Amino acid sequence: MMHWLRTQGWKYLGLVLVLYSIVMGMVVPLHSGISARTPLSADAGDTVAMHVEGYNTHFAQAQEELRAWLMLDDSLTLAASRIAVQDDRHLVATFVLPPLLPTEKQVANFTLVIDNPIDGVTLLPEALFVRQDTVAPQAVVWQGGPEMARLHKGPALTFPFRNILRETIRNTYFHVPMWFAMILVFIGSVVYSIRYLRRQQPTDDAYAAALTTTGIVLGMLGLFTGMIWANYTWGRPWSGDIKQNMTAIALLVYLAYFVLRYSLEDREVRARVSAAYNVFAFAALIPLIFVIPRLTDSLHPGNGGNPAIGSEDLDNTMRLVFYPAVIGWTLIGYWISQLLWRINRLEERLLDEE
Repeated sequence: MMHWLRTQGWKYLGLVLVLYSIVMGMVVPLHSGISARTPLSADAGDTVAMHVEGYNTHFAQAQEELRAWLMLDDSLTLAASRIAVQDDRHLVATFVLPPLLPTEKQVANFTLVIDNPIDGVTLLPEALFVRQDTVAPQAVVWQGGPEMARLHKGPALTFPFRNILRETIRNTYFHVPMWFAMILVFIGSVVYSIRYLRRQQPTDDAYAAALTTTGIVLGMLGLFTGMIWANYTWGRPWSGDIKQNMTAIALLVYLAYFVLRYSLEDREVRARVSAAYNVFAFAALIPLIFVIPRLTDSLHPGNGGNPAIGSEDLDNTMRLVFYPAVIGWTLIGYWISQLLWRINRLEERLLDEE
């Protein structure tokens, strides 16, 4: 049993983890969110009727227990004086703003918070910008109405709602794990290339070639899923973003590995040159993908000052799917590489017999 687990079990584990991430990634619903609101700004002292459009919300079903606040910080909240529900996705929350705000700034950002027992807490940061002509925080007597307490938790298993990403956040379980798997497979490839340069063993060269092939396939899939994501979030599949351009160049560098490899007929020369080039390709991959995009403006998260996925985006529910997806795609990539290695070895034996 233990021998089977060591030799075969990891393959099925990879398959199960990939299938699990696909099913969970597509089935688990998004948490309720606020997709639009008007107005965007107001003056201190105004009475604001805020029109709210929800996403995956149940305003009509829970209208008897709906509550809404504008939150300046954790201790300063302003409750809605009236909530008029139109349907499950639309409501109008009326807020009476105080004539003075407890801040030394002339503009304050308020977060909109809506709570009900079905959806739990739904919030939108920077929902309303409030201007004040007179700044006198010491003169403010804050009367926010009913406190924001006893908030409902809502559904236990949901993915976070992000206004720009929306349902495309599910691509996190495909695009990003494929890139992780690509990097790990390329690391394995360059390790075998270095081993070949040291030991001159043909099996090391064959493993390096198989892993490089798999890495390129994973890279292409990662690039393709990234283009689909960019089409929805950036407006077009290819916008000339520095991350996209550098990724394309990195993959072209790796594709040249095979052009070089199959242009040489002598096996020893081919293996030696391929191993040396593979080390160069990996050395070029690091600055192209991880360094250069960080030095200039980029739309891609984690580059050019644009924050990467953090704890607020990759919450505990997403981690339950994301990390198994990374492990699963990596194991599948290594499994495919093993199959390619066996095919290459069989082809070489047939050539030797001829």
